[in-house]
Amino acid sequence: MKKTGFFTDERTFWHTGGIQSLVLPVGGWVQPPSAAGFAESPDSKRRFLSLLQVSGLAAKLDVRSAEPVGREDLLRIHPASYLDEFKRVSDTSGGDLGVSAPFGVGSYEIAALSAGLASAAIDAVLSGTLQNAYALSRPPGHHCLPETPMGFCLLANIPIAVEAARQKHKVERVAVVDWDVHHGNGTQTIYYEDANTLTISLHQEGCFPPGYSGGEDRGAGKGAGANINIPLLPGGGHAVYMRAFERIVIPALEAFQPELIVVASGLDASAVDPLARMNLHSNSYRAMTQSIRDAADRLCRGRLVVVHEGGYSETYVPFCGHALVEALSGETSDVVDPLLEMAELWQPSERFDALQFQLLDELAQAFRL
Repeated sequence: MKKTGFFTDERTFWHTGGIQSLVLPVGGWVQPPSAAGFAESPDSKRRFLSLLQVSGLAAKLDVRSAEPVGREDLLRIHPASYLDEFKRVSDTSGGDLGVSAPFGVGSYEIAALSAGLASAAIDAVLSGTLQNAYALSRPPGHHCLPETPMGFCLLANIPIAVEAARQKHKVERVAVVDWDVHHGNGTQTIYYEDANTLTISLHQEGCFPPGYSGGEDRGAGKGAGANINIPLLPGGGHAVYMRAFERIVIPALEAFQPELIVVASGLDASAVDPLARMNLHSNSYRAMTQSIRDAADRLCRGRLVVVHEGGYSETYVPFCGHALVEALSGETSDVVDPLLEMAELWQPSERFDALQFQLLDELAQAFRL
């Protein structure tokens, strides 16, 4: 039995945010783009999938599609008023109902399919048919608030999938680790008062939502202490992320003792991503995945699901994603990252790392880890 699943569907690549130049609507002083234009284009994801196929790694995975999530599952997270308006606009003209979350005609159904891929991946892992899984979801979900889409995210993919799993499998303690370079504000908002959901976000400080850091936001009510933000200074690289895992992420997971770990996997903390200023490379994603996989093996019988979020470098997302899936599956291939040597030379100075290490140690003490 192939132990690692990979959930994808061609229809998710057909979602569009309209004609934009990176993140700016065309018009006025903003010229039409010469190529794909919109930052959240299908190309980085399609090229990621293509590299898995050409390398032979996809043949070692259990590659599946899924059904869109139904309204009952959506209503556990999103109110009917939002779903109805999203569906109405999607059926007619497309538009933007929130903050930097444009969509075209038909995106409601595609977003439901994107959440369905995440939900099917979690269901397969909890059912025991797969050890772990990757869901190549698009559009992403971690910025989406219950009533407002945001930052390319139209539905809250991971919370929708987690709550469906809780209903079906009676799983209680779930940890969500978000290493997208932007803060997972939607997931945080949904679970801010939930003691049974540990939310951890590693993100570039002040990047998106603009100006947000969040180190002091630790949950409220019964969820006090179950929300951990790890804001990282712009420019941080491999050593900083690994220190954050060593000092905060893994100890927090061990203290929480989850029954399932879900990763919100943005591949946009790489050194060449156009929407952030961090310095990770493909081996960083390989190492973070291995660290989470080892923790899942110790804590929750290996039950780990990775759900795709951001990542906007069409050239480099495939190499970061491929390294991640190799680590997730324990399989290898002949793929060589042609940018790795250069990206390793771009790492910040020891002086910068020392400053960030000190800040991380202070955070760990504040979290009592």
